[in-house]
Amino acid sequence: MSGARIQRRVARKEFRERGRRARRQVMAVVASAVVAAGTAAGVISAVAGEEERTTARPDTTASPTVAPLPAVPSPTAASPGPSATAPTASRTPRPSKKPAPAASRSAAAPPGGRLYRHPASQVLDWVAAHRDDPRRPLIETRIAAQPAAVWFAAYNPGAVTGQVRSVTAAAARAGRTPVLVPYAIPDRDCGGASQGGAPGLAAYDAWIREFAAGLGGGPVIVILEPDAIALADCLPPGDRAARYASLARAGRTLHAADPNARVYFDGGHSGWHTVSKQAAALRAAGAAGSSDGIFTNVSNFHRTADEAAYARRVLAALGGPARLGAVIDTSRNGNGPPEAGAWCDPAGRALGRTPTTDTGESRVDAYLWVKLPGESDGCKGAAGSFTPDYAYQLATG
Repeated sequence: MSGARIQRRVARKEFRERGRRARRQVMAVVASAVVAAGTAAGVISAVAGEEERTTARPDTTASPTVAPLPAVPSPTAASPGPSATAPTASRTPRPSKKPAPAASRSAAAPPGGRLYRHPASQVLDWVAAHRDDPRRPLIETRIAAQPAAVWFAAYNPGAVTGQVRSVTAAAARAGRTPVLVPYAIPDRDCGGASQGGAPGLAAYDAWIREFAAGLGGGPVIVILEPDAIALADCLPPGDRAARYASLARAGRTLHAADPNARVYFDGGHSGWHTVSKQAAALRAAGAAGSSDGIFTNVSNFHRTADEAAYARRVLAALGGPARLGAVIDTSRNGNGPPEAGAWCDPAGRALGRTPTTDTGESRVDAYLWVKLPGESDGCKGAAGSFTPDYAYQLATG
């Protein structure tokens, strides 16, 4: 082969590689950044078979610890991150029980007026260990005292039922409603920074049945698989359809196990997909019949009013029962989104509305802290770690 032909081949290879890198960078900027950086509150995750602890942690016989998730937002949407405007963009066991009829589930607000705060979290650990820190009183009252979601990000068949039950049973004893986040969908984060999950959809369906077995019969809010729908464009059409079918099954399984559970499907956020595109994806995932509505803004920064308006438009386009509502992550959106592309612990952000199921807003069932404020995206501290300077900045706004 001539030297010129070799040079042309090398040039073409370098060009293709640059293109791939550019596409990955664009996806990261567009990302919702849901759980990137381990920023989600209460993640239960596993790394190399050994679990580590971040925020809220259910008590389990295995004494799991929690591993922070990666510090980069997932393509087109990952977690604590960005809010750049995005382009507009099966086979497994059936649930063991018949799904509860829609009429048996509450028709408006989530059950239970008070949300559950898990007693084990990084921020509570920091508060207990730093009683003399001048930042402690504000962090304690404005962040540590607030209820936040508990995440289950490890594919851990045989263990997840007990972990879920430890949370729901404690919440039931307290007369409060827990917020749980199953996060183990196969091909999670499209192989990006928060990759992981079950090895296949059959395994995932079985894991969800185990998850559901820990719910009990009381009120619970389930944030089903952040990014699983809004980020699904990365999958080939056949795989995407199979994922959507699995999510529909998951919704039915959760409702069958606990008729008082309210299950919300991934609605992205107002800076991502168009209303029509997001509604079409939700419809394909069975959200009109298998969910109680949608969640938006997970670990993101878009203003509550913008998210509420967007969610109502998505719900209207989705169709389905009038009882479908929305929950909004308000953990860091007090000052709205940062400049485009700024997703990693961006400066100038603030806490949003405190968690509540009494929003006073049409079709908005709750404001939740799905990501616990103060857990770093990886810039102000180690990814997933509680960072008091960052927490204090959010608390002071």
